[in-house]
Amino acid sequence: MIFQDWWYTTLLDLPYPFQPPLCGHIQADALVVGAGAAGLAAALRLSENGSRKVVLIDRNICGGSSTGRSAGFLTPDSELELSQLVRRYGPKGAKDTWECAVRGIERMVAVVKDNALDCDLQVQDSLFVGNDAGGWKDAQEELEARRLLGYAQTVIPAADIPTVLGSDRYTGAVRYPGTYGINGLRYSQGVKNVLLQRGIRIFEATEALALRDHTVVTHKGSIQAEQIIFCIDKPVDQLCPYEPEVYHAQTFLAISEPLDDEEAARLFPDGPLLCWDSDLVYTYWRLTGDKRLLLGGGSMLTTFENNPHTKPDVIEDVIARFKAKFPFLSELSFIQYWQGRIDCTRDLMPTVVREPERPWVHWVLGCVGLPWATFCGDFAARHAFETDAQDDHRFYQYFAESRGFLVPTWLEPLMGKKLVFSLNNGWAKYFQVDKGKKAAQHRASEF
Repeated sequence: MIFQDWWYTTLLDLPYPFQPPLCGHIQADALVVGAGAAGLAAALRLSENGSRKVVLIDRNICGGSSTGRSAGFLTPDSELELSQLVRRYGPKGAKDTWECAVRGIERMVAVVKDNALDCDLQVQDSLFVGNDAGGWKDAQEELEARRLLGYAQTVIPAADIPTVLGSDRYTGAVRYPGTYGINGLRYSQGVKNVLLQRGIRIFEATEALALRDHTVVTHKGSIQAEQIIFCIDKPVDQLCPYEPEVYHAQTFLAISEPLDDEEAARLFPDGPLLCWDSDLVYTYWRLTGDKRLLLGGGSMLTTFENNPHTKPDVIEDVIARFKAKFPFLSELSFIQYWQGRIDCTRDLMPTVVREPERPWVHWVLGCVGLPWATFCGDFAARHAFETDAQDDHRFYQYFAESRGFLVPTWLEPLMGKKLVFSLNNGWAKYFQVDKGKKAAQHRASEF
């Protein structure tokens, strides 16, 4: 396998030109820093007001970081499943937060359809599969949570798994609609073109180095703006005061040669699905539009490594485990692999902050999943200029940097950031009950 992000290969036939870096000083009404899913959503929202001067910058190309390395799962279920949100926030709070990602999906799909973007949007139901007896219990808990909150779903017992998935190695599953697969990098470049047509100024290969009052300094210029929205990953402490609230999780992706029609039909007898299993470091897979198998996963040893792990050993192990469950694909060749080093927070929920001392500065950080990022970027943009007209201020409480964690921030220098985040992630996923659950339920019931 070649160590290379397959999505970059798919850009070769697109006519979207690179936008040169910023040189010189310019002024704007709004500046968005970061052109991943969150930053693009913010810029799209701001561009709806045709009288605003909006600038978008990115240190890479639009979508070139986490968004363009992702598996392109458009599902509300990223790191936290619905049943885990119910445990943490209660039914009303869980529905409130789950709908954030649902709205993110709806927003992305609308942008694709309204602008006829060429980004391999695939309608694919989600399938959460249990790996063992504990996994079947997890699937049943997810089923009950969806029933409780009134979401559509289908439970699939072990004996019926082969009707939707070409394996008899799973203990049960929950299937639900309203989800999609997408090429996140092509989506991002398509949105770039939409923004350019709307008169938004875009500068790629332009890194924000410093923030001075209303001005962001880059390596060859600066932008002064009334409102500044940072939608960045891998933040550094000299730029971002909330850098301690963000860490990274590392998973791996591989892309196969195209499956033939018979192989695709055996893998997905009832049509392609977005799939992931019940393991703590879960395996996930789906088909692209040209019938390539996209397979991802990781290991406990490398998920929270401080430095990027680039050797193929982790993804080779994921592929071997997958082929053991689908032996008819034993000869399938995977041609490229890459690591997806995504930002996350201690409790796997996004952080969205409007600075109290500098209310013109907004931060969107640690969004796991394209739908969550899209909602949060759109949310920050709506509140930047029109916060009094918005009816969802409550999400500032859900996404506050000061929410409670199992291991507090002050222990980090003693324990190390890697261990603190690992413990808090596990606690949030399997045990945490929010101390403000009643308050969260009350906030949700007000709207």
